[in-house]
Parts: sequence; structure tokens; C-alpha cells
Amino acid sequence: MRPLHLDKIASVTRNCALDRDVRVGDEYPCREGDVIAVRILSRKGTYNQLELVSGRFSNLKPGDTVAGALGHRRALQGYAGHIPSEIKTGDTLQMLNMGGVIGVCTSFSPEVGPPFECEVLGQVLSFPFLGQRVGEPANIGRQAGTLREKIAGGIPPVLAIVGTCMNSGKTAACASLIQEFARQGLQVAAAKVTGVSLMRDTLAMVDAGARTAASFTELGIVTTQRSNAASITRTLLAQLAEGSPDLIVLELGDGLMGDYGVDAILEAADIKATVGALVLAASDPVGRGAA
Repeated sequence: MRPLHLDKIASVTRNCALDRDVRVGDEYPCREGDVIAVRILSRKGTYNQLELVSGRFSNLKPGDTVAGALGHRRALQGYAGHIPSEIKTGDTLQMLNMGGVIGVCTSFSPEVGPPFECEVLGQVLSFPFLGQRVGEPANIGRQAGTLREKIAGGIPPVLAIVGTCMNSGKTAACASLIQEFARQGLQVAAAKVTGVSLMRDTLAMVDAGARTAASFTELGIVTTQRSNAASITRTLLAQLAEGSPDLIVLELGDGLMGDYGVDAILEAADIKATVGALVLAASDPVGRGAA
């Protein structure tokens, strides 16, 4: 165990409430959500920012020490990558998204260029027991509760927004609808229920007038998938309903045919019964017609 000063703390780690000065170790469980410290090795001219826990974006530079979390990603217009089965201090991994998700990159889109190369500095440790200096691997899901497998009663009207693919205008449509509802005097709650961890979209919901906005990251999930997407949606609906909003707006990140579980949500009978309206964002006429 040794001390390390972090230059930047990625938004994906926000559940852990890290300080700039952390303790790191050299044992890596290699689980989704494990928080690791890395040093940026490369320089990029595009897709070169990191979203901080504050929600601000900061340019990454060679030499920056960053805390991020292990996760996977499969973005047609971004990066695809996975969690390594083994990590050693000094290994090189890649930054898979602007939220600070780290893994092994297997492919990338020319639009974003090669990902940042990152030298592994250590497994960030947490100290959950007061007065004990026994560190445990920090993980964004450590304090998260159990996901719901059933929809509870008392859910207000729900509007869901889906897209034919990533970058099809879902967030813009979501913000526009929230803004119009808010102008009509309605209390709106919102959530992003699928995708890869990033605060930007939920912050845009709040900026548009949502009284509250939540995402799967608060539930300890780095990247959604078919196995958990429906349960995440049920859990977030229940949490948002506790505030008694007039309606709930859901953004289903990625696309209908992606790997993040949008199809699993749309196939769940109890969720379909709760959704009163569905908006489709399509980036082209062919996608609209096929959907």
C-alpha cells in the first residue's frame, strides 16, 4: 500500500467520493467497477477530454494521473473494449470513454482515433471500517443496493426515448421534451437507463428543467447489458417515483440493436405496460423505416 496524488478523478468513480490523495495497492480483482489509478501516456487531438466528478470536462495530457473504473464498451462510432482478466502494475490499458471507463481496446472508429494509452499505477483502495487501516479494492458498486426484479405500483406516466443507433439525437429530443413539459408547469423526473457511464446526458436533463435526473452509474453499473438493463430500469423508475413527479422521461442510450440492453427493456412486459409513450430518434429515413 502506498500513497498517490491524483490529478483528475473521472465521473464514473463518483459513487466512491474519492479524494485527490489516495492509497493504492498492487492486487487487482479485475471486476467491473473496480477503481484503478493510471498515468496518461499518449496525446490526442480529438476525443481528448475526461469528464470529472464535477461534470466539467478537462483535457487529458501525457503525465496526468487519473482515477477511472474498469468496464467494457461496444460503440460503433467510438471504442470497443473489455475488462482484462489479469492486471499488473505497469501494464498498459486504454481509456474507453470520456467518463473514465478503462479496459483493453479491441477496435476504434476513425472518427475518434486511437484511445488514450494508460499506464496502470495501482488499484485504488477504500477504507470502509473506521479506525482500521485495512484497505479494500474500491468499486463503484460497493454501496449500491439490490436491483429490482418487479415494477412497484404508483409509477407516474412514463415517456421513453429510443434510437436506431448512437448519436441519433436521443439526448436532444429528451431535453426538448423535458423543457416543454417544464414550461407547462409539470414536475419532471428523468433517467438514462442504458449505455456507458457519463454524466453529460443527465446533466443536460437537469439543465432542460428536470427536477431530478438519475442514471445506472448511481446503481454501481459501469456499462449496461441485456442481463441487467430491465432491472436497472425498474429500479430507477421506483426511485424517481418516490419524488412524486408528474411524469418520468427515460432515455435508452445506444440503439435498438446495440449491446447495452435496450431490446431487453422493450421486451419486458411489465416495463412495456408502464411506458405510456415511446419516441423514436432516427438518424436517417432508412433507420426510421426499418424500426
